[in-house]
Amino acid sequence: MTERKPPGVSFESWVDRQIHEAQERGDFSRLPGFGKPIAGLERPYDEAWWIKQKMQREGVSMLPPALALRKEAEDVPAAVSGARTESDVRRILTEVNEKIERAVRMPPEGPPLHLKPFDVEATVRRWREEHRPA
Repeated sequence: MTERKPPGVSFESWVDRQIHEAQERGDFSRLPGFGKPIAGLERPYDEAWWIKQKMQREGVSMLPPALALRKEAEDVPAAVSGARTESDVRRILTEVNEKIERAVRMPPEGPPLHLKPFDVEATVRRWREEHRPA
């Protein structure tokens, strides 16, 4: 839209004309989400909706460090189950165990942690049994 509003034409009618021309060209029908319901319309208005969407898209958490680590530890069984190799299982467990051990030595902000490191060898044994060829 590089054209300027002609003199003597109200902004309202000039904008209406541009919208009408864009509709005729089909410009609006090529927009992402065209014909789909607007997500979140049924929810009450939230001033921070765009911040929350951005954080979700970026994978950022608002949890206190202790709860974020608890959540990560909760997700370990699913991650281990989906691992393709034994080395992936060991890497997953080693990474989370290092975080847990660091947090036990120097407790993070938030509620008490109540986590113990995972038993790597026992978990690897279970993973092998689950992934044994039939």
